[in-house]
Amino acid sequence: MNLLNETNARVALKGVSLRKTCPLTVIIPAYNEGKSLADTVKSVLKQTVAVQEIIVVDDCSTDNTGQVVLDLGVKVLRPPQNTGSKAGAQNYALQVTNSELTMAIDADTVLAEDAIEKLLEAFDDGKVAAACGFVIPRYVNTLWERGRYIEYLFAFTFFKPIQDYYDKPLISSGCFSMYRTDILKGNGGWSTRTLAEDMDLTWSFYQSGHKVRFIGDAVCYPIEPHSFLFMRKQLKRWCHGFVQNVQLHWRNIVHIKYLRSMVTVSLWDAVVASFVYLILLPLLAIAFRNPVFLIGYIIDVPAVLIPTVAVAIKRKEILRVLTSLPAFFVLRTVNGIFMLEAIVSEWVFKKSFRVYEKGH
Repeated sequence: MNLLNETNARVALKGVSLRKTCPLTVIIPAYNEGKSLADTVKSVLKQTVAVQEIIVVDDCSTDNTGQVVLDLGVKVLRPPQNTGSKAGAQNYALQVTNSELTMAIDADTVLAEDAIEKLLEAFDDGKVAAACGFVIPRYVNTLWERGRYIEYLFAFTFFKPIQDYYDKPLISSGCFSMYRTDILKGNGGWSTRTLAEDMDLTWSFYQSGHKVRFIGDAVCYPIEPHSFLFMRKQLKRWCHGFVQNVQLHWRNIVHIKYLRSMVTVSLWDAVVASFVYLILLPLLAIAFRNPVFLIGYIIDVPAVLIPTVAVAIKRKEILRVLTSLPAFFVLRTVNGIFMLEAIVSEWVFKKSFRVYEKGH
């Protein structure tokens, strides 16, 4: 079945624009998201294709999360007690989902008007179990938002297309991804055994022989951490989640050629690059009393700058890219600290971090 043709964006009838409904349930997990949730729901309602159902999981919020969307025509579910994580909230809604496709979107994320229509294209291939889109921060003001802006531009215009070429995106992003419901349920939904449920799910799909796609034309805009306080929570969760997934899946992913290579490169960058940037270069500069070693901090600037400037030209954001580039290297250094901490904690001291903390 060609889902894109079935959900053909708009049908003109006597000057009135009508939309066909696609067999898709949108799940929005939300905990204390009263300030952003309505924008998220409205962005789904404004899509070029209508969805079968929107389910908001108010995960026992202490603010007005559930109330702000009651008059928007969505189903609001509230578990008897907080589920403890985004994965738990999504699974709560998955129990009552019966559509052919399921989409998960964060409660701080808005979609481009045609994002769902574009993402549906991936499912014309019957082997595709999941698909994710292009992620770009909604706000780019603070140091941390600017760092994440460059990070996403680089990742989603350079790494992700390469990964998709080999049918192995490293992760189907948790903030905006679509799934075949039967395969998702067959996997047990989103696992809570790691802090990176989206990575866990993606790698599990590969091990089951399914495909995952990245569709660069399907764009979403999440709210990224604006301060170190919130960035710290997010980085700690992401770093520990990555390390936990490597430990959980490594025996199986070594047999999946390209995924094995991607994970190896990521692990190398996490361990060796972090060690070089945070420890080795400063020690060499001090030991030899020669600041030339500090050039190592900027030696790969062209590798980051060229692809990001290329996409900035298309987006007409050259000035934003150039002024944000220093923030990227600050964020990368801080990320290296958290990654080394996660590796030492999880693998050396066997102290696994399992507390899900929202990162904004």
